[in-house]
Amino acid sequence: MRGFFKGSDTSTAARARVEAGTLLRPEGIRHFLKAVPSRAAAGKRPLVILLHGAGSSAAQVLGLSFPPSPLSLWLEIAEREQLLVIAPDGSKRRGERAWNDSYAGVTANPKTDDSGLIGALIDRAIAEDGADPERVYLMGVSKGGMMAYRAATEIAPRLAAFSAVLAAMPVASNCGQPRTPLPVLFMAGTADPFIPYTGRKFLYQFPVFSSLAAPMTSVEESVAVWRGLAGLHGDPVVDAIPQRRPGAATRVMRYTWGADPAALQVRLLKIDGGGHAEPSALKRYPGLFSWFPGAQNGDIEAAEEAWAFFKDKRAAILESALHDAAVDA
Repeated sequence: MRGFFKGSDTSTAARARVEAGTLLRPEGIRHFLKAVPSRAAAGKRPLVILLHGAGSSAAQVLGLSFPPSPLSLWLEIAEREQLLVIAPDGSKRRGERAWNDSYAGVTANPKTDDSGLIGALIDRAIAEDGADPERVYLMGVSKGGMMAYRAATEIAPRLAAFSAVLAAMPVASNCGQPRTPLPVLFMAGTADPFIPYTGRKFLYQFPVFSSLAAPMTSVEESVAVWRGLAGLHGDPVVDAIPQRRPGAATRVMRYTWGADPAALQVRLLKIDGGGHAEPSALKRYPGLFSWFPGAQNGDIEAAEEAWAFFKDKRAAILESALHDAAVDA
């Protein structure tokens, strides 16, 4: 019954230590958590910035508060791969931490410059922690994923790649459409009650949720936006991920556009039957969550999939490829 009410964590690898920090911004003091590997750096470290969901926190996304997020596996990846991981807190709005994401007309959003916050955290990590400016990656879940879309639109040159988990793009954006191609990893469940895979109709249509979101595109429409920017118009490579437990309620299909892992790629992890829960075998949400917000897939690790997608990508390589493409055009 422990797993049903409290969830479970069966990961045993060493984890990077977590430190608390603050940053003064125009709206006031902003808080963040930073994970630093125990070994001294041999060179500049890759930087991963994690954005929590609505009403959640940096502590939750790093596994330090209930319910611990599967993305907390980044602490183990950081220790193993010698990364820096930074998880900022959203601004307090109506008692909950939130982001000023890309959704126009959402009254619950704070009015903060959160793309500016992410840029400032990147600057600080480069100056103080030896972060590699060519290897900066952004990953957001749920409303954090919606914020990741905005950051990828507004500060694209600062990023080597990003990932939007359980999040789709808005029909009406308060920052316009993205203009700069970036490698993108999408993860989405087809049975997500908050982020309907087919878009438009969603739980937030009910009045109690009306201040939290606005109409959204389908997940595949969001994918198409970034494929179009990257010029990836062909058919994807499709991989069916084996089920760890045959007959489970969820199944993952991996779609990849772009053959070179160091260049522009767009990847979709489509979780058939998946709810509003990051996939993980090691870090399981309480079983009662399978009723609502839906089934958690256990065939892949969201954080490991993201690192596998991120690790070969560098901003300078992307910039050079884009320059060459513009010259050829």
